[in-house]
Amino acid sequence: MKKELIAMGKEKHLSDSVRPFGMRDKLGYMFGDFGNDFTFILSSSFLLKFYTDVMGVSAGIVGIAMMVSRFLDAFTDVAMGRICDTGKMTAAGKFKPWILRMCGPVAIASFLIYQSSFAGMSMTFKVAWLFITYILWGSVFYTSINIPYGSMASAVSAEPGDRQSLSTFRSIGATLAGVVIGSGVPILAYDTVEGREILNGGRFTIIAGIFSLLAVGCYLLCYFMTTERVKPEKNGKSNGFSLGGMLKSIFTNQALLSIIAISILILLAQLSLQSMANYVFPNYYGDTKAQAASTILMMAVTFFCAAITKPLVVKYGKKELSIAGSAIAVVGFLLILFVRPSNVWVYVGFTLLVYLGLGIYTMVSWALITDVIDYSELKNGVREDGTVYAVYSFSRKLGQAASSGLTGGLLTMIGYTAATAFDPEVVNGIYNIAAIVPAAGFILVILVLWFWYPLDKKTVDANVAALKEKHGE
Repeated sequence: MKKELIAMGKEKHLSDSVRPFGMRDKLGYMFGDFGNDFTFILSSSFLLKFYTDVMGVSAGIVGIAMMVSRFLDAFTDVAMGRICDTGKMTAAGKFKPWILRMCGPVAIASFLIYQSSFAGMSMTFKVAWLFITYILWGSVFYTSINIPYGSMASAVSAEPGDRQSLSTFRSIGATLAGVVIGSGVPILAYDTVEGREILNGGRFTIIAGIFSLLAVGCYLLCYFMTTERVKPEKNGKSNGFSLGGMLKSIFTNQALLSIIAISILILLAQLSLQSMANYVFPNYYGDTKAQAASTILMMAVTFFCAAITKPLVVKYGKKELSIAGSAIAVVGFLLILFVRPSNVWVYVGFTLLVYLGLGIYTMVSWALITDVIDYSELKNGVREDGTVYAVYSFSRKLGQAASSGLTGGLLTMIGYTAATAFDPEVVNGIYNIAAIVPAAGFILVILVLWFWYPLDKKTVDANVAALKEKHGE
């Protein structure tokens, strides 16, 4: 006999007719971010390098293009969030169908960005091509798959422990994509010319195509392996859309505002670290093999973080653990900046300390937003996973924009071009940017978490208990 349980947000769990939550869901959700980051990490890590070194476009212009696209996301992310919240339930669920619909378009758009055959075209054509393809990929197609994917976590299970597992496995998926990209591209895409590591544009285009195909495969695994169990009932309060009402709910929501700030800052730090690695290793140290090795070692650190995070969260809380992880990353960056090692492997050792701190934060980051969604339901009386996640996603893209604009502008300021890429003054400037920008980002993350973000362990536990009582669990 079918049992119907009322859960958070007046959601139905059809426990007798739906496969129980388990490892299949965790792995499926992991593959979703594996697919996401085959295009996202490629862009955040190598787009600036590709367009400065292969296409000959100014770093400042590339940064502007990336910033413009991210600001367009203010409209497309929120629109997609509303589509998710107001869309019809299907046999596959409310969010999963979008993964199937958009996996092809997002992969094709990503591949089109990196067309080295256009390197000989006019600068006007190359800049226009960058703007058009990057906006199509990021603001249209990536948004159309990433917002439903992120929102889906709350539909796979309503249990806090299950959601923490999904956050951990999502982070593992992103790490695996990062390892494939971060170790594969430096090994395969560079040529040694007169003792200098030079990016091969034609080979990079082929690599981008392969990553697009792999992204589609991962998205399909996510679609077929995960199950949406939480069926939200229609709530009269959320049937209509009021821009004023949405803005009011955002700007009066301390948890959401602070997580927006944290997301911007953490992405500024993380993506600056990733992007500048493609200049530090080949230009400052002249060693792309060390870059590949550091990425593989980073994976080991991330798996260590995955193993220790859940019990630490249970004991200390997500906010508390996020502060500790950010503090560890700051220590790593201060060592990089002030020790300034001449040996590349000492530098790698310091970056692993950074990755330890970043890994601890990353493992809980996606569970933080589910805490904010719970907090918002208690505050506003309505659960809108898609809209809240869309605002959160947009804040992450603002962090990406800040990283792209700042690093692109700073590279232009120190005089970086393909012709000056190995000048002593330029490579020293590269090193300084790679240390100072992400260190500042993590310091600000600690301050926001400590003084502004309200959801400590005690508060989160109380909110979960209040929601269970509210919905009769």
